[in-house]
Amino acid sequence: MTFTLAHLSDPHLPPLPKPRLADLASKRLLGYLNWTRNRHNIHRRDILDALVADLQAQRPDHIAVTGDLVNIALAEEFPPARQWLDSVGPPDRVSLVPGNHDAYVAATAPLIAETFADYIRGDDGAAGFPYLRRRDAVAIIGVSTAVPTAPFMATGWLGDAQRARLETLLQRLDSERAFRVLLIHHPLRSRSRHKRLTDSAELIALLQRHPVDLVLHGHDHVHATIRIDTPRGPIPVVGVPSASAFNDHHRPSAAYNLFAISEANDGWRCEHRIRGFGDTETITDLQDARLL
Repeated sequence: MTFTLAHLSDPHLPPLPKPRLADLASKRLLGYLNWTRNRHNIHRRDILDALVADLQAQRPDHIAVTGDLVNIALAEEFPPARQWLDSVGPPDRVSLVPGNHDAYVAATAPLIAETFADYIRGDDGAAGFPYLRRRDAVAIIGVSTAVPTAPFMATGWLGDAQRARLETLLQRLDSERAFRVLLIHHPLRSRSRHKRLTDSAELIALLQRHPVDLVLHGHDHVHATIRIDTPRGPIPVVGVPSASAFNDHHRPSAAYNLFAISEANDGWRCEHRIRGFGDTETITDLQDARLL
C-alpha cells in the first residue's frame, strides 16, 4: 500500500490588508515596504489557487504545509489565512507548522494558536509543539521554529524545551514500525546568517541519535534536497519554493512536492515528484526521483 504525502509552503497569502499607522510602529514597517515595492509583484493568488487545485487533483492522502501563510502578521491577515487553509483540506488531512512571518511580531504570535488550532493539534488532542499525527504507517511530527526577530532578521529557533519534548517523542517512535516525517519551517542548514535556524546543530545531533525518515521545510523559497548522515543512514531533507511565487528572477516559481511512501522487504521506499510552474503559467512535472 502506498501513502501519498503532498508538501507545499510559504503561500504568503495576497493581497495584504492595508495596515493602520499604529501597525507599522514595529518591524512590520520594513515588511510592508518590501511588500509594496517588490513582493506584491511576485506572490499571486491566481498562481496559488492553480497550484492548490493541481495538488488536490493528485488526491494525496495527506498534505503538509510548512509555514508563512501571512506576510507581516497583521491581525486582519489571519481569518483569510484560516479560510484558505480550510480550502486546502480539513484538519484531519492537512498538517501545519508556522513560519517566521506568521510570528512576525510578538503582539500577534498568539494568533497562530488561536487561528490554526485544528491544524497544529496532535492525535492526543494536546496543543503545542511538537505534535504527533499518525496516518496509516506514517508518523507526522510538527515542530515550530516561528519566533519574532529583530529587523532584517528571519532566523528561527526551537529552544531547549521543545527539543527535549521532541527527543522524548522520537524515543517512543524508535521501537515502532512507522515512516517518520518531521515538518519544520526553517531548513536544517543555511548559508544565510540572518535566515538560519539558530539551534540547527543541536537539532541535527538529536536526529542523529533518533533519526526520522524525511524532513520537510520551506523558508528559502527554493527547491532543495540535502541529506543528514546518521548511524542508520542518511535522512533526506527537502525544501520547496513559495506556493504563490511567479516571475521571481531570484528564486523558482511556485511548486509542490509529492512523496509516494511504501514499505518493501528491505525497508521503506519513498518516491519524490515535483510539480509546479516553469517559465510559463502551466503546471508540469519538474522532477521525479527516488529518495529512499
